Amino acid sequence: MSDLLARHRAVMPNWVALYYNEPIEIVGGKGNRVVDASGKSYLDFFAGILTNMIGYDVPEVREAVERQLATGVVHTSTVYLLRGQIELAEKIAKLSGIKDAKVFFTNSGTEANETALLLATYARKSDQVLAMRQSYHGRSFGAISVTSNRAWKNNSLSPLNVHFLHGADRHLTQFRGLSDADYIKACVDDLRHVLATSVGGDVAALIAEPIQGVGGFTMAPDGLFAAYKEVLDEQGILFVSDEVQTGWGRTGSAFFGIQNHGVTPDMMTFAKGLGNGFAVGGVVARGDLMDGLHATGLATFGGNPISMAAANATLDYVLDHDLQANAARTGTLITDGLREAAGRLPVVGDVRGKGLMFAVELVDPATGAPSPALAARFMEETKKAGLLAGKGGLHGNVLRMAPPLTLTAEEAAEGLGIIVNALEVINAEAAAQ
Repeated sequence: MSDLLARHRAVMPNWVALYYNEPIEIVGGKGNRVVDASGKSYLDFFAGILTNMIGYDVPEVREAVERQLATGVVHTSTVYLLRGQIELAEKIAKLSGIKDAKVFFTNSGTEANETALLLATYARKSDQVLAMRQSYHGRSFGAISVTSNRAWKNNSLSPLNVHFLHGADRHLTQFRGLSDADYIKACVDDLRHVLATSVGGDVAALIAEPIQGVGGFTMAPDGLFAAYKEVLDEQGILFVSDEVQTGWGRTGSAFFGIQNHGVTPDMMTFAKGLGNGFAVGGVVARGDLMDGLHATGLATFGGNPISMAAANATLDYVLDHDLQANAARTGTLITDGLREAAGRLPVVGDVRGKGLMFAVELVDPATGAPSPALAARFMEETKKAGLLAGKGGLHGNVLRMAPPLTLTAEEAAEGLGIIVNALEVINAEAAAQ
């Protein structure tokens, strides 16, 4: 065991997990590649958990941050005007499509979701919230209560009264084999049944990820949330789209993930990629909802000058280089290649994704059961080959990958080759057992 790993284990909580049998320390990065402390280079297909959205050492972002540092002002707090914060809020409000939108900046997605839940429960004077099965919305007390994945849930205590809906669980027996239309109908029927049987009085909101991150990039069929929203609107229930992982063009087919469903939510939460590694989160919501709180509030570090400089430069780069279109092109290349390979690899249970957000589900080839052991084996094989990937899924058997939106066609082909080769090795090993 390395000295650094021993020191980590001595002072960091056991539940702060590390990838790989021999964890790596990343010490350098350029473009879409990183280098570890031993000098080994990796093509990064996980981007710091979807956070290094436009890669490493991007001049436009670095120079924007350096210009702000050169002023000597790293922090002032929100009791003073912050030009960068106002400029970024204007851009996000316009891009959101939400009527009369206002923006509140936080430090993380967890904090953003807490804010959205506060706004919704205050506006509706109700602690009742709907969320999706297999969801993940953060590690705080309130965010865990709307998280539906036992591996990430420490207790059942909650400040909210939460009811979980279907929508990303087509693997269940009762839904298997249904068409998109029939599955949506079954889910809507269940929503109406929940509202008729499980809740008492008004419900505050539904919070949902358009594509479930920790859930292994499971997703509802396009149109489900539009059908849900018709029911929600009948009772005035608010809709919060958690865009922490799906925002800023990553899905390729829409700038925000929820737009794939033809829906404009009442609120969207965001974080991760917007700062390209700098800590930025926030909520964009209808102005009446955002203004509704009667108590004074602020986020000490939310919207600070450094993170705003990075986020403005990152968002401008995404828009100026049409990275949404690039995500569609390169993501299709990879996903099509994975689906072609899956047909001859019994260890692959499913391939899914949108744009540069794709996943491979690994199963025992004999039984079809989820295989977290094969997923762990895949991680070691791709590490050896020089590719960083991520894990997720309800059973820990899903390889989830989300490269920077700046991925080139050549890098996409290179990464696809590494992934397929790793799957072939694992498939051969499984067949030999």
